[in-house]
Amino acid sequence: MASITSLGIGANLPLDTLLANLTTAEKARLTPITQQQSANTARLTAYGTLKSALEKFQTTNTTLNNADLFKSTTAKSSSTDLTVTTTAGAAAGKYTISVTQLAQAQSLTTSKISSSKDAQGDTNVAERTLVIDQKGRDKPLEIKLSSDQTSLEGIRDAINNADGGVSASIVKIDDKNFQLVLTSTTSGVDNAMTLSVKDDPQLNAILSYDGTSGGMKQLVEAKNAQLTVNNIKIERPTNTITDAPQGVTLNLTKEVDNVTVTVEKSNDQSKAAIKGWVDAYNSLIDTFNSLTKYTAVDAGADAQSSSNGALLGDTVVRSIQTGLRGMFTQGDTSSTFKTLNEIGITTDGATGKLKIDDTKLTKALNENSSAARLLLVGDGKETGITTKMASTIKEYLADDGIIDSAQDSINATLKKLTKQYLATSESIDATVARYKAQFTQLDTMMSKLNSTSTYLSQQFTAMSNSSS
Repeated sequence: MASITSLGIGANLPLDTLLANLTTAEKARLTPITQQQSANTARLTAYGTLKSALEKFQTTNTTLNNADLFKSTTAKSSSTDLTVTTTAGAAAGKYTISVTQLAQAQSLTTSKISSSKDAQGDTNVAERTLVIDQKGRDKPLEIKLSSDQTSLEGIRDAINNADGGVSASIVKIDDKNFQLVLTSTTSGVDNAMTLSVKDDPQLNAILSYDGTSGGMKQLVEAKNAQLTVNNIKIERPTNTITDAPQGVTLNLTKEVDNVTVTVEKSNDQSKAAIKGWVDAYNSLIDTFNSLTKYTAVDAGADAQSSSNGALLGDTVVRSIQTGLRGMFTQGDTSSTFKTLNEIGITTDGATGKLKIDDTKLTKALNENSSAARLLLVGDGKETGITTKMASTIKEYLADDGIIDSAQDSINATLKKLTKQYLATSESIDATVARYKAQFTQLDTMMSKLNSTSTYLSQQFTAMSNSSS
């Protein structure tokens, strides 16, 4: 008897179709598990989105949580030859400035030397030390020079590699003459250089300089900047003056006489930070709305809309929303302004988003910026809306915060679902294998019975024909 190559052939029954249907029915046991896996994975992704949105808002909140924003000033100069900038805390006022001398860095040069590559030191000396001293530095710069480093090029490279406040270059006068030029990298009298070479008199005769004379000559004298601010004499080693007056930076480019510098209070930075903060909060509200979106379905529908947010009805989102809204009334108690509404920031009752009344905000900042600062920033440690909000958001984002705890819970659930899926899948495989074995036995038995039936029919027919 031939073996059965396809289930159901022996029994002449659709056993393969029946097995396929039973397999499909068994695999349906996996559907609730995969649905739970998909839902939990979507929630995990949504928490990541929520966390990212909170971090972005925290960045803008940190920007606004800066008292110096409310002390900002702008400055302008009556001359392009003296530019000016300010930092927080600069006192408003007018200053008359005259510059009688610019700061400059000293520059020295050797005499003309016929080769930039030939050794200039004593060839009988194995090593010598070039010493460059500047009063403005803690200790002299000492550079060891080997015999093959006494050419102009060797000395130049050794000085530049030392990176000690002096730069060196070679000037080609003509085809037969070169000069080594040393320049202090910092301006001012205290950075004037003196040079000497230890253990090599021959090289010392070329490079020495004691402040007035020596083998080298002075090309550019070291000078301090000299100026008057409202007739107060000031001297600095640099042309960038950062402390006269404090909070104002003067950039000197030419000698000038009676230039007027005007410093005025400015609310541009604080307004920009407030607007950025409001925009970021409203963007956070959009994220909340997207993650908790609900789309109504017809009565009697089998399932909710697939467009619903992954965190619809989630207590974590609701807790964060409530917590952040509660911060809007947490200003410094010593501030004249008690609410955001008093400085022109209101909440839309329908959307929960913030709106700015620019006129009201401008007036509040112009007339009482210190009160606005206290409302928003407070003492920067415990009081103020942005200070408390920063602390609250930090707790939300912490490793053991409510978002992280929710994510841990979901990950634990996903692990259980994975185990459940694998166990159910193994059970299905075992059940389908049992069905297949039973159907195979049935098919084989039915095939044998059919063969016996056919044989007996043939015998009865033969016996009937023989009797006839």
